[in-house]
This record gives sequence, C-alpha cells and structure tokens, in this order.
Amino acid sequence: MMGTVSAVRMETYLAVARHNSIRRAAVELHITEAAASAAVAYIEKQLGAKLIAKSGRGIVLTDAGRVYADYCRSILGLMREAQAAVRRADTGRLRIGVVATAGEYVLLRPLAAFRDRYPDIELGLSIHPRDLLFLELQHHETDLVIAGRPPRAAGLVVRARRPSRLVVVGSPGRCPDPLTATWLLRGHGSGTRATTVALLDRLQIRPPTLTLGTHGAVLAAAREGLGITLIHNDAVESHVAAGDLEILPVEGTPLDRPWHAVTTRTPTPPARLFIDHLMQHAAPGTRPFDPVAASTNNVAGSH
Repeated sequence: MMGTVSAVRMETYLAVARHNSIRRAAVELHITEAAASAAVAYIEKQLGAKLIAKSGRGIVLTDAGRVYADYCRSILGLMREAQAAVRRADTGRLRIGVVATAGEYVLLRPLAAFRDRYPDIELGLSIHPRDLLFLELQHHETDLVIAGRPPRAAGLVVRARRPSRLVVVGSPGRCPDPLTATWLLRGHGSGTRATTVALLDRLQIRPPTLTLGTHGAVLAAAREGLGITLIHNDAVESHVAAGDLEILPVEGTPLDRPWHAVTTRTPTPPARLFIDHLMQHAAPGTRPFDPVAASTNNVAGSH
C-alpha cells in the first residue's frame, strides 16, 4: 500500500523542481543534500514513478515529475488556505496578486484604507504578469488577483469588476500616423501586450515595435516620443491632463477592459473582506468596484 507523502517532503521536492538541482534546493531549505535527495527518492518509491532524470551535470523533471510538481503546488496551497479559512477573518493573512498597472493606479489607495480598517490582517502583495498571477491563484498560492479577465477553463470566479478602458497615447505633437508609428509593447505574458498585438492584427498593419518590458518604461518612452502605446486610461489620466501625453484616435479604440477581482471557488475570509471593501469602502477619489452577480457566467471557462 502506498504511504503518505508529508508536506515537508513536498516542499523539498518543489524546491528541487524550481532549481533543477538537489544542491541548490538543499541550500534554499537549509538542509543537507543527502536529506533533499532522500526526500525525492522516498516520493518516487511511494509513487512508483521517476520524477527526475540526469541531464548533463544537472537534473531535469520527467513528464511525471512536472505533473506531480503541479499537484504539490495545489496541495500545499490548499493546506495553507485551509489554515487561513478557520481563523477569524480580521486576523488572518491576505495574499494579493496584481498586474503592474492595477497595482500602481487602482489598488494602492484602497489597500492602504483596508490596512487601516483591519490592522491585524497580514498583507502580502505580489506584482507579476497576468498569466503568472492566475497560475498562482489556481495553485492556491495567492488568495485574490486583480487583473484583466481570467483565462477560460481556469475554474476561477470573478467577484467584482471596475470599469476601465484601453486607449492609445503618445507625446503631443510628436506622434506620426498610428498606422506607421513605432508601437511600444509590454513584456511577454502581459495582457495589454496580447491585446495590442490583436489590435494590430485587426488593423491589418505590421508597424515597427519596441518591447520595453515594464509598465513604467513603456509610459516613460511614450512621454519622450519614442513611440505610441495602448494603455489603461487609469495610468495616463494625470499625464493627459498635464499635457505630457495625448489620446490618439485609432480605429477600434478605446477598448473596454475592466479590472476584475478574482478568487478561487472557495475564497478565504480575508479575501471576502477585501472584496467587500473594494465595493463598499472605496478611498476618496477612487472608483469603487461593482459586485458581480453569482452565476455560472462568472466562472472562467463556463462560456
């Protein structure tokens, strides 16, 4: 009969999987290489499957190893989520994932107000590209994500929504024809980048592009006249008002791209508190989130 695999062994295996190295995993976890190797060997014996294989001087995950790593992430995430779920909502932990634009222009003020209301909740904030955030949420490594719409077939639930639009902007008086101008792009994995590429396809144009990676770099490059970019209006309202940027008329824009507050099907109590806060207690000068009616239409993948 197969024995159980402890959370400690799963954590050790995930460290090996992250680093593709027994040695580096051991250093991260402050254990011996022999202990890390023994943990992986124990799991392989219990599963009756090879999880790692030699590759040159290092190791790689087998197909079974990659599948098992995904399950370990979800299992460990659920264990931490279960611990949080039985605590008082106002004394637990809240891990929020957010894309860069929403983090800077949408989340910070309501987050500060939430911390003032619930000082005993331990807050964690991670800023990543959209795809990575939703993957972490699926693995229960994050409690709540604020970003664009979650991917289909993800099993995630949209709890609240805040209006936003994507507009094309450039430096006033320095913007050539948008059909031939250089388009400034975010890094791979960005939802805005994917939307920009789709817009260029719809316009049937292949203009020069420049990938700058971060939201801040793209915004600064647009202000300096290096090109034009598609960006959330939340990020440029003050720059447009100050005359540093202008909104350009481009066919197919502006695009309605609301922000979504997204959880798993079983959100933690602190996550529920924060969603209520976003809807009912928006900071002065900020637009509140609107509730999304509970229905199967709000589960990603149900369309």
